[in-house]
Amino acid sequence: MTASTALVLDPEHRPPCDLLDVLVAECETVEITTPLALLSTLDSMTLPVDVLLASAKIPLETIRSVRDTAAGGGPAPSVVVYTERDFGSLERHVRFGYDYLVPPFLPGLVATRLRTCRERANLAREADLVELSSTERELQIGREIQQGFLPESMPATDGWDISVRFHPARQVAGDFYDIFDLVSSRRLALIVADVCDKGVGAALFMALIRSLLRYSAEHSGLQSLLISHRGIPMAGATPLMDAVSGTNDYLTRNHLRQAYFATMFFGVLDPATGKMLYVNGGHNPPLLMRAGGGAPEVLGPTGPAVGVLPGADFAMRDIELGVGDSLFVYTDGVTEARDISGGFLGNARLQEALTAPAGSADELVGRVEELLRGHTGDAEQNDDITMLAIHRRR
Repeated sequence: MTASTALVLDPEHRPPCDLLDVLVAECETVEITTPLALLSTLDSMTLPVDVLLASAKIPLETIRSVRDTAAGGGPAPSVVVYTERDFGSLERHVRFGYDYLVPPFLPGLVATRLRTCRERANLAREADLVELSSTERELQIGREIQQGFLPESMPATDGWDISVRFHPARQVAGDFYDIFDLVSSRRLALIVADVCDKGVGAALFMALIRSLLRYSAEHSGLQSLLISHRGIPMAGATPLMDAVSGTNDYLTRNHLRQAYFATMFFGVLDPATGKMLYVNGGHNPPLLMRAGGGAPEVLGPTGPAVGVLPGADFAMRDIELGVGDSLFVYTDGVTEARDISGGFLGNARLQEALTAPAGSADELVGRVEELLRGHTGDAEQNDDITMLAIHRRR
């Protein structure tokens, strides 16, 4: 017989000798335990188990629990119930669907039954591997499609540099960022967003929301002027407001039942002057660093998350980046990064790391990446991490 592992569950730790002799001859590993002793032997048990042989005296619930434990994360082992005289109990197990052995425990008969159990276990594992391989392939395709929604390169904007880091926690992400030209390439749109939840569902809505935002901004009915809150006409304001409000209206009108929404920062930069209009829809406040250093300025929310409230009001704000100034935009995967004991990085430590002036956008995100590595160590990444920095060189 091909090498296999058998676990014998007997209340008296004394399975029939002739049955045990066949098991030892046919199996690579044979472990014997009682239901009472099982808890103390779990750590030393050889997993996974191919076949579980249990006395008919043991209750169905106990066998089912042991079977699930003996799977070791793989397919459940085949169960064979044996008895020498308790045929009433054996019948209950057989009716439940378990295989059985009764005296005489002839070597040929027992060996054939064990081989059948081994083949079933192998088929189950192969089926699991095929399913896992198919799932992994589908996730890889999803990741490749999702990557296609992200910018292939940063726009070349004279006097400015931009740097991005994107670290999904899984194969597909709910975070996204986008950078594209507006108003006949006189404005630069910058988006960082975080769709609630993780996994495939969040990734699907990420693709939807990103597409709605970009299409609405690029095809705004009036990509020219809209009066800002200070009474000054500013190009780029209309596509900004059309994109955020239009996306919110579409999501709340068509997908409110799915309960997916996104926090986002959407900024429209005038590279010639350094002025930026922005909407912060419930997102982590971006940090504005001045050339001389010091505590960053916090750009708080100007409205709710997008996709939550029908007809929500989104206010627009404006800032101005001078020479040497930088803006750092990020998702909550940064501040909520956990160390090995579960502690968050937090807002205070992030802001403290950004008090010193930076010479470039890449230096800025590199500084935060180093902070994250030092904080998380060997801890598993539990959320998507996205960072975008823009720096004015001159």
